[in-house]
Amino acid sequence: MGLDARAFPLFAIRARDWEPVAREAVDALLLGSANALRHGGAALERYRGLPAYAVGERTAEAARKAGLDVILTGCGGLQGVLGRIDPAHRRLLRLAGRERIVLDVPPGLSITTREVYASEALPLPDGLKALLAIPAVVLLHSGEAAAHFARACAEAGIDRAQIRLAALGPRIADAAGSGWAAIAIAPEPNDAALLALARDLCQGFTPGS
Repeated sequence: MGLDARAFPLFAIRARDWEPVAREAVDALLLGSANALRHGGAALERYRGLPAYAVGERTAEAARKAGLDVILTGCGGLQGVLGRIDPAHRRLLRLAGRERIVLDVPPGLSITTREVYASEALPLPDGLKALLAIPAVVLLHSGEAAAHFARACAEAGIDRAQIRLAALGPRIADAAGSGWAAIAIAPEPNDAALLALARDLCQGFTPGS
């Protein structure tokens, strides 16, 4: 797409100790992040072959690699997935991060949650600080990342007025707060739409101008 893209980690993902739920007490797994599969550890093996509901394709791919039977892949957040649960799957095991969205559980569903990983906030890397000293477009994939990025910019004395934000969804944009040069929301919650949005934000936006 002709974009000069740079990636900087704002979080370190750490596995957490967790107590598995008996397989016979689980009808299906509910997965909101591929990190749950990457950091769930050996205990995931006991759920091999069970049905799984994934928030998106990346999470679904990780679930398949873990031996789960992905029967539904969402495209607009985990809450939307809950509205499409098979009636036979009333007892869900949610493998999640310490930081996660609160779900509105429909009647008849029971969700047991296990925290299997945590996202530890990192300070802004020096390379990112240098780039943000001139106008830039920043892509944000989660509300936690948006809130942390906003706080870190304030602490570093970085001028929000020269940064344009491309957010994957409305909740992410809200978490970033105000004062930015622009905040735009991807029309679809996927990376292709987010990159297209970033490209549009870059138009007529010359670093150093």
